[in-house]
Amino acid sequence: MGSCCQADAPTPPNPAATAAAQTGTNVSTAIANSMLNNTNQITPQGELRYDTTSNYNFTDPSTGSSYTIPRWTATQLLSPKQQVISDYGMDTQTNLARMGSQQSSMLGDLLGHPVDTSGAPTAGDPNSLSGYAPQSSFADVGNQQRTLDQDFSADRQRVEDAMYQRMDPQLQRDRSQLEARLADQGIKIGSPAYQSAMDQFGRQLTDTRLGITERGLAEQQAGFNQALQTGQFYNQGQQQDFSQAALRGNFFNSAQAQGLSNANTQLGAKNAARQQWLNEQYASRNQPINEITSLMSGSQVQQPNFVTTPTNQIPTTDYAGLVNNRFSQDMGIYQQQSQNMNTLIGGAFGAAAGYLRSDRREKDVGPKLGTVFAAGPDGEKPLPVYEYKYKDDPASTRHVGPMAQDVEKVDRKAVKTRKGTKYIDMTRMGSILKAGAA
Repeated sequence: MGSCCQADAPTPPNPAATAAAQTGTNVSTAIANSMLNNTNQITPQGELRYDTTSNYNFTDPSTGSSYTIPRWTATQLLSPKQQVISDYGMDTQTNLARMGSQQSSMLGDLLGHPVDTSGAPTAGDPNSLSGYAPQSSFADVGNQQRTLDQDFSADRQRVEDAMYQRMDPQLQRDRSQLEARLADQGIKIGSPAYQSAMDQFGRQLTDTRLGITERGLAEQQAGFNQALQTGQFYNQGQQQDFSQAALRGNFFNSAQAQGLSNANTQLGAKNAARQQWLNEQYASRNQPINEITSLMSGSQVQQPNFVTTPTNQIPTTDYAGLVNNRFSQDMGIYQQQSQNMNTLIGGAFGAAAGYLRSDRREKDVGPKLGTVFAAGPDGEKPLPVYEYKYKDDPASTRHVGPMAQDVEKVDRKAVKTRKGTKYIDMTRMGSILKAGAA
């Protein structure tokens, strides 16, 4: 039976009203923030001022609510001295612009003709440097004589033969005289004395021959030395010719290098002269343009330097969140109260039987706890439920239930009057509540 009973549910918030209130809160917060953050500033160079110069009427398309939003104007003013400088600067720029306009009218004729380079000095020819190649080789001065291929043994043989021809007759006479002298002395041929005397003569003959050979060798060595000196002299001549050829080659290369340097200098001078002439032509063409550009750039006024003002941000109140949280809390309380009421009503109606004295006049009625729905002859109707206690109850016991006067409005047969006091027929009341639950 408790399922048929329900406490008065909290009224859910109106979304349109909540949105309108939230928008209004947002707009008010934004206006307050703009009032805080638009800080006027005054510096030695000037001032920055924020003024509300107009209002903007904004209509929320979702709610139709209208809001008046102020429009701000930021005005930057120069200090009196800076304003004087600015006025002079504007006059100067006006004059310079006028002169620049006059000068620019002459640019059409100047830029209408290309730069004529026909009168420029002739540039240097790099091909003229090709005639200064250095000499990389010398003339052939022949080979040095490294060997003496002449045979000097014939000279030695000639000397020996001449000396032998001269000495041989004398040696023959000396041998004959020795043999005769030995014979006169009685020394026989083949005797020891004879042999000793002949050995002595042979040694003398050998010494004579060695002397002749030595003389031949000396003659041979002299020829060799003479030929060696001749070869050395020839090689010295060859070396001298080579040195002279190297000197001539170095002198030629030095002269070529000097000529190349002079030619490079002349080439650079020609190119420098041509470049200088071209630069002068370009300068005469660019100078009027530079003058106009210079005239168009006037003096600058020192702008005020404003500090960065602190930003004060008022957080927007979450009105919609507060409303929804309140509704959630009320709904939770309602659900808890409904549960408690159903428990109390279910216990009261379930425990009672027969007739229950429920006349409002005999009760101290407390707050209304909720509403149950009962089905009478005229259809389903709400039936308030109250907390109460009987006036004649010395213990002041608390009860929960409907008043008999309210039950009569639902179903007259569910209420009986006895001796002027109204009673609720609990059996009939149970049928009404069950029907309401169905």
